[in-house]
Amino acid sequence: MAQATHPHYDRLIAAARALPPLRMAVVHPANAVALQAALESARLGLITPLLVGPHAKIDAAARELGADLAGVECIDVPHSHAAAEAAVALVHEGRADALMKGSLHTDELMGAVVRREGGLRTSRRISHCFVMDVPGHAQPLVISDAAVNIAPTLEEKVDIVQNAIDLAHALQFPAVRVALLSAMETVNPRVPSTLDAAALCKMADRGQITGAVLDGPLAMDNAIDAEAARIKGIVSPVAGRANVLIVPDLDAGNMLAKSLSFLAGAYAAGLVLGAKVPIVLTSRADGETSRLASCALAAMVAQAARAGSIKAVG
Repeated sequence: MAQATHPHYDRLIAAARALPPLRMAVVHPANAVALQAALESARLGLITPLLVGPHAKIDAAARELGADLAGVECIDVPHSHAAAEAAVALVHEGRADALMKGSLHTDELMGAVVRREGGLRTSRRISHCFVMDVPGHAQPLVISDAAVNIAPTLEEKVDIVQNAIDLAHALQFPAVRVALLSAMETVNPRVPSTLDAAALCKMADRGQITGAVLDGPLAMDNAIDAEAARIKGIVSPVAGRANVLIVPDLDAGNMLAKSLSFLAGAYAAGLVLGAKVPIVLTSRADGETSRLASCALAAMVAQAARAGSIKAVG
């Protein structure tokens, strides 16, 4: 039997299919790619979609796909900004338990989400996590933050780390091992990311970050490769075994995630945490598998939040 090319995602989607479908407002699914992701996720039982956008454009996308929208609720609004506002309102009305980005710019959707009045803010900093399924790697990798926080402060990194830990628990990782990445594995006062990493580790020691074992600074090689850690003499429960990678800034995270995708053939599912509901941020370059896995992430996070086992949403 041929080996699955994305076994971690297969298990993730199978686990999410065992849950009740997640009521998801799909924001401005006005092209075939965005609409197909929503409809296929619904077919698999991952979500119950509420399509929010211009009815004429959604109908045109459905005709392009040859899809039947009978029985799918569609909320007609004139444009993408209105779709983002209407989707946020659906959450406040208790009609949607998650959001999914369609064919609109990320800043349009997130602008409605982070608005101080009427948005979906919580006490947590909003952050993004990729869950990467890397061919040949024994476990999925959570990478944060590669899409929302540009140059996070130490205070903001506390929430970024805790959101990523909560996601790993929602995905039922047997153990959560967090590597705080830098260009080196020693503390250097001239390299701010090493100072932040050391501070975050001590904050975890003091119970300010919970639910995982942290180590850092660690370079990428000794974070994920046990032999690299051994050669450098790093003795740590995280080094060589990390399954959560915290990057120093958005540039590093974005380049890491895209390098894994386009050079190593990895799949990247993504989710925004720290808001009242999980938010699926899709990219135009995402394939169907990544989009389905992102919906599965949202379903598992929403279930964990309902169970009270995580606080990354709600």
